[in-house]
Amino acid sequence: MTRPELKGDLTRGPILKTLLAFSLPTLLSNMLQSINGTANAIWVGQLIGEDAVAATANANIVMFLVFSAAFGFGMAGTVRIGQRYGAGDVDGARRTFGTVVTLCAAVGALVALLGWIFAPAMLAALETPGSAYALALAYLRVIFVSMPFGIVTIVVAMSLRGTGDARTPLIFMILSVVLDVVLNPMLITGLGPLPEMGIAGAAASTLLANLVSLVAMIAYIYRKDLPLRLRESEFAYLRPRRDELGFIFAKGLPMGAQMLVMSAAGIIVVGLVNREGLVAASAYGGAMQLFTYVQMPAMAVGAAVSAMAAQYIGAGRMDRLDRVTRAGSLLNLALTGVMTALVLVFDRQSLGLFLTPGGEALELARHIQFMAAWSFILLGVTMVYTGTLRAGGIVWRPLAIMFIALYPARLGFYYLAYPRIGADAIWLTYPVGSLVALVLALSLYRFGNWRTKAQAVAGGLAAEQASAECEPTGRAQPAI
Repeated sequence: MTRPELKGDLTRGPILKTLLAFSLPTLLSNMLQSINGTANAIWVGQLIGEDAVAATANANIVMFLVFSAAFGFGMAGTVRIGQRYGAGDVDGARRTFGTVVTLCAAVGALVALLGWIFAPAMLAALETPGSAYALALAYLRVIFVSMPFGIVTIVVAMSLRGTGDARTPLIFMILSVVLDVVLNPMLITGLGPLPEMGIAGAAASTLLANLVSLVAMIAYIYRKDLPLRLRESEFAYLRPRRDELGFIFAKGLPMGAQMLVMSAAGIIVVGLVNREGLVAASAYGGAMQLFTYVQMPAMAVGAAVSAMAAQYIGAGRMDRLDRVTRAGSLLNLALTGVMTALVLVFDRQSLGLFLTPGGEALELARHIQFMAAWSFILLGVTMVYTGTLRAGGIVWRPLAIMFIALYPARLGFYYLAYPRIGADAIWLTYPVGSLVALVLALSLYRFGNWRTKAQAVAGGLAAEQASAECEPTGRAQPAI
């Protein structure tokens, strides 16, 4: 059976060139998404103070925790969409898209409700410093309200990338960031007729930016008639189907659990940092703002490798997977290496955006960066390997790898080293955990049986499509 030529087909053309062209818009989107958080931190730090920076750091780690489940479902949907799109099954990709959007919207609404109720307990469990607690609570509760819109926006963007479209998510991430940056100081200070909301204004600007960006992106999808748009009878795909839910839960739960494992370890580290006092908490919050940018290339390239590998598996071209992984590793080394160098060279200027220049917190933040920033290069290569494995349906073993790296290895190192080197043990857990994760991921990639499982996935997709085309009522597959 000949596959139709589809717009966004990542299996055509030179692998490295295609991967770079696909990764860069994703990287820019991720960086712009981080600008939302950085813009909040800059305005909050300048207009309210360092206590508020510590508050946003504590609140943001909680947000990462609650995004994890929706991210897992979204990633599972993206893999399935990529596999079906690679096989030329556009209607199947739309079925998956409808289910994952409805599921994640429901998750977002539930999280918003529970988050509002239990936000105080979450911050108390983090041992948030007393002077930052009230600020963190006000910020966190408004952010929780924005979650349904933010989650659906992210899931739609991830699904579009499964069809090889990284440009559309970038366009509307730009819109979201511009709105957030403009509205932030206006809502914090109550400029003009707007109410003075303080730190809650920073969160409210994110809410409004997410909502406007989501509505505009949906309108654009229909105006451009993009592959995942639903029309007429296809709106029934928004009603979750049992077979689609089965795949999304089976693959999404361990993917989400991996994010939970990572965010829970991050929460533990925040708790350890908070024990060191407000200066350490502020310094760590500042360093984390830049760490977010350092890890952006790793996340972008890992996601791009996963989408590309999923399409290759759907197309049955298993012989190209090693080349995709190798290209992704090289691209990550280059991009993450450059980002790490920039952060270390211009650390004083960048940290001065949200920490007092020459202050104790800024100097400690510089020390944290020099000890930990380079570890994201190792983490990026790990994400490339796990991205290929995830595209082939291997999800539980990467979860085990992350658990081992972050708990027995990373936290184990902290408890052994802290009596000897003090707080430096916290910062050194980053390279220790990243190194262990890389060794384990490389071993699984080289010696595991994932290729056999990926081949079985490709065969199943081909049989499913052939069966659908033979049915009298089957829907013809459009060529886009």
